[in-house]
Parts: sequence; C-alpha cells; structure tokens
Amino acid sequence: MTTRRSPLRRPTATLGVAAAGAALALFATACGSLTTDDSAGETQTHSIEEGFHVGLLLPELQTARYEAFDKPYFEEALENLCPNCELSYANADQDVDEQQTQAQAMLTAGVDVLVLGAVDSEAAAGTVNEARGQGVPVVAYDRLAQGGVDMYVSFDNFRVGQVQAEALVGALEEEGTAGDGQIVMINGSPTDPNAGDFKAGAHEIFEGQVEIGQEFDTPDWSPDEANSQMEGAITSLGLDEIVGVYSANDGMAAGIISALRSAGVSVEDLPPVTGQDAELHGIQRIVSGEQYMTVYKAIRPEAEIAAAMAVSLATGDDLESGEHTVTEVEDADGVMVDSILLDPVAVTVDDIADTVVSDGFYTIEQICTDDYADFDFCKEAL
Repeated sequence: MTTRRSPLRRPTATLGVAAAGAALALFATACGSLTTDDSAGETQTHSIEEGFHVGLLLPELQTARYEAFDKPYFEEALENLCPNCELSYANADQDVDEQQTQAQAMLTAGVDVLVLGAVDSEAAAGTVNEARGQGVPVVAYDRLAQGGVDMYVSFDNFRVGQVQAEALVGALEEEGTAGDGQIVMINGSPTDPNAGDFKAGAHEIFEGQVEIGQEFDTPDWSPDEANSQMEGAITSLGLDEIVGVYSANDGMAAGIISALRSAGVSVEDLPPVTGQDAELHGIQRIVSGEQYMTVYKAIRPEAEIAAAMAVSLATGDDLESGEHTVTEVEDADGVMVDSILLDPVAVTVDDIADTVVSDGFYTIEQICTDDYADFDFCKEAL
C-alpha cells in the first residue's frame, strides 16, 4: 500500500506506539456491485485486488491521539484489508479552511472514498456534499459530520460524559465533599458535536447530585483557554468552594491543574479532576495524584472499523459487524446514518494496568519515567 500526504500541508511527525497483539478480525464481506457512473455522482465499484485510493482527514494536533494512534492504526488496518490500496493523509490542525482545502486536494487527486474526522461538523457538510456529488462515499470518523455521510464510527459520546461524571461524583462521595461545595465544568469545543454529547451525558449524572458553580465551553479544546477559565472560576468562586472539576479531556485537564497549582493548591489537596483520551501525560498525572481519572477509548478498533467501512463502501461489498452492533445515529440534519459506537472505559490509578497497559497502548516503561518512578503505581509495576 502506498501512503502519501496532502501536498498542501507540511508533514508532521508520527509518534511511536506500542505494538498491539491482537490481529485485525472485525469484518467479513460478501460480493456485491454498484452502478459505475462517476460523472453523474454515482459511486464506482472497485476491487481489493486492483486497489483504490483512500483519503484520511483528521482534525487536529492539540490532542496527541490523532497522530500517535489514529493515523498509524488506520494505515495498518487498511494495509491488512487492501494491500494494493493507496492512502493519502492530512491533518487540519484545527483549521476549518485548511481541512476544506485538504479535502478538495484529495478529491481533485481522485480519492475513491474519504474518511473524515471533521474539525467543524457543520462546516464539513460542504465537503461531504462535494464528495458525494463526485461519487465519493464518506465515512465520518470519531465526529459525526453533517451533509449525509454514508457511515459513522465513534464512541458512545453521551456515555463518555456519563462515565466522567460518575467517576467525579464517586470521588466526591469517597472524600465526603459531594455536598460541601461546587464543581467547575470545563467542556470541549462548541464546534465538535462530540463535546455537546459529553456535556449532556455529564449533566444527566450531575443533576441533583452536585452543584455546578461555573461552566465553560472551550474553543479548540485549548489547554491555555482551559487554564484561563479555571483561573476565572477560582477568582469567582474561591478555592475553598471548589470540590471537583469536570474536564472534558486530558489536554484541558493539564491547563486546569496548572491553574490550581499556581493558585497555591498542593498536589495532596487538589480536587479530583476528570479527563479523556488516556494521553500519556494524563496517565502520568493520574499516577502522581494530580488528575483523578481519564476515559480510555480503544482507538485501534475504531480505526480498524473505519478502514473496514472504507473498503466496504469502495468495493460495494456488504459490511458485517462481527461482535460490534450496527445501529443508526441521527445527524443534525435528521439523516439516519449506519453507525458503530464503541464503549468508553473509566481509568483511575487502579485501572491503568488492566486497560492502557494490557492493551499495549503504553508500556510501564513509557509511563514510569524517572519523574514518576517513586509513585506507588510505578513502584509496584517496575
């Protein structure tokens, strides 16, 4: 399989990842056919034997997962399913216009199927419509783009918010502070439809259990903005009133914890802070006691499913879900999209070994560097 990047964006380095032990065994296909009239916007049928051209567009570099895991996992899965396929890749670095330019370049270059992790789900409708007008099917990856995509794979994002909130409420109950103060909610980017689902799921759990003192939406999932928001919450509410912080992801949790530490809070006195994505630094903060939890989303199966969906759409073959349930998700335009939603997992210090380590996401050596070797988790693991 040949891999190339969009010529319109300077390549970025792909980080190394631990090898996974499980082989790709997700889907079986059965032969089928589609009408082939590309000029009329009808999807062409391609064969695995001859190969075809797949475009992968990912949304941002702020979160480490896309370059470190999603891209290489997708590339590996496509290689396994279609060795003669060509892959073009680009990351928009959170720039809506850049992603539209990248998509246009791929469509001009003749990609046969597009896998799209949208920067902005509403703005992505133009790209989706243009692709489908050229007979190029679209898989929405991780974020449900508007415009009528053909298939969608992600996690149960409402459940992600519930998992985060359940963990935070549990931590407050364990500390006996659930009714003693207020929490701060720092949500994700308003242009990311997943962020709204995370927030809605969290609110369902928080209702009647905790008091939300301040709540923010965070443009571009920016840790710096989250840091400023937390500083404002500290000024407004007072440190003594803040018993916990809902952070929608690990990157923002870093900014939040930095604000608390700058305000004079010791590691031992930090309130529980949530996260998401199981970033390495997030896991290390959990080891050190700075961050309470993260949400682990097994990215490998998500990327493998996306590759299988791309192959199914390009070849016209049936997609069989195996162990995964195919459901329908309604997009913002009321279009029902065939979807597979994976389950998120809460990770505290007690769960690290049985999740990110056992799955090969990180090794003990990656987590327990010199700065973390003296913490209990690393003492027991090394």
